[in-house]
Amino acid sequence: MKTGRIEEDFIGKMEIPADALYGIHTARTVQNISFSGKKLFQYPEYIHALAFVKKAAALANVEAGLLSVAIKEAIVWACDEILDNRYHESFVIDVLHGGGGIGTNMNMNEVIANLANEKLGGRRGTYHPVHHTEHVNRSQSTSDVCHTANRIAVILSFQSLGKQLEMCIQVMNELSKKFNHVETMSRTCLQDAMKVRVGESFRSYAAMLKRRLHWLSVSVNCLYQINLGGTVIGSGVGAPQHYRDVVVQKLCEVSNLPLQHRENLFDAAQHIDDLAAVSKELHLLASCLIKVAKDLRLRSSGPEGGFGEIVLPAVQAGSSFFPGKINPIVPETMIQCCFQVLGCDRVVQATLEHGELDLNVFEGIACINILDAMKMLERALASFIENCLLGIEVNEQRCKQLANSLIPAIVELKEKFGYSTVARWMKEKSREELIKLLQCGGNGDDQNK
Repeated sequence: MKTGRIEEDFIGKMEIPADALYGIHTARTVQNISFSGKKLFQYPEYIHALAFVKKAAALANVEAGLLSVAIKEAIVWACDEILDNRYHESFVIDVLHGGGGIGTNMNMNEVIANLANEKLGGRRGTYHPVHHTEHVNRSQSTSDVCHTANRIAVILSFQSLGKQLEMCIQVMNELSKKFNHVETMSRTCLQDAMKVRVGESFRSYAAMLKRRLHWLSVSVNCLYQINLGGTVIGSGVGAPQHYRDVVVQKLCEVSNLPLQHRENLFDAAQHIDDLAAVSKELHLLASCLIKVAKDLRLRSSGPEGGFGEIVLPAVQAGSSFFPGKINPIVPETMIQCCFQVLGCDRVVQATLEHGELDLNVFEGIACINILDAMKMLERALASFIENCLLGIEVNEQRCKQLANSLIPAIVELKEKFGYSTVARWMKEKSREELIKLLQCGGNGDDQNK
């Protein structure tokens, strides 16, 4: 039976698993302020972002004369191990804990310190010669570390979501070309309207998604402005000037991202409207995707009692009661994903609203909900494309029937003979007579009387 090791802080002593890379501060977070079941190891982009920050800080600290080269190299090695996707299972804190992200920062500090000490021949839990706060956290606070890592994590997560959106736009444009020769009937107010080409609907979806991707990209681009070096409230107290002058440049080098300081670091500590703007764009994207998915459900409804214009691919049985019934399960999954995204946005906006005075201590929950929203949309879009869009077919016979029905015919007659004349015909003539009038161009009728 394995025995634990004893670690101590100013609160007291605590037993930690002997082989754990985390330490007492992480263990207290797990014990005292965990509730969501969302663990840091489930968010690799966030772990990478934190490792980038710690690596950049070590490089800046040694340049400022605050760390020895040996300790810096051990910290950098540990960060590189984490960036290589190793030891992620050691990040066990609940990402929605209180305390302004203290558990997140200390989980990273302790794992890096223990890895670095082993690299230098030491043992886990001794924090010598590399200490989690004196060395790994030198010139930093939880506030500026997490603020910066939050934004880098969202930037990294957006890269994957952006690719899925680009793919969806491409597929929509391909469908618009594929179905552009097929005429059907449009609807306004859920009532019959004029003729429209099936391809036009998919072209409109592509245009909308292209616009949403543009504005989402614009909002994410604002996150490249960070406050690393501002420490707790933006004053920079606790971080020497030389460190502050070089740390963002070091972060650019290790992350390969064009980051820069926010114009006002006090503003950065207090206000998270830049994150809220990204979330609001995700809200708009989700709302638009709900509309697209609802359209596909309506257009594929039937097979006998609905619109029946398009046929969605059958990916699994739709009912345990109706044999052979196929339901639009993939569009419905997309809709439910988007409902969740709308909920994530409400959390982010509440986080913005409930910031107080000089530091928004709830920023971490905003970041996690944005990451959740992005990951859900990324996964749902991948399924939507693969299991729905790529297999859509058009029921050309049904579309032709709809395109040649009464209201589209009435619209064409109105364009030829005027609104008032056709309105009078609607009272006087049968459906068959009106369609015949269109076919014969109105010849022999009394429209000129």
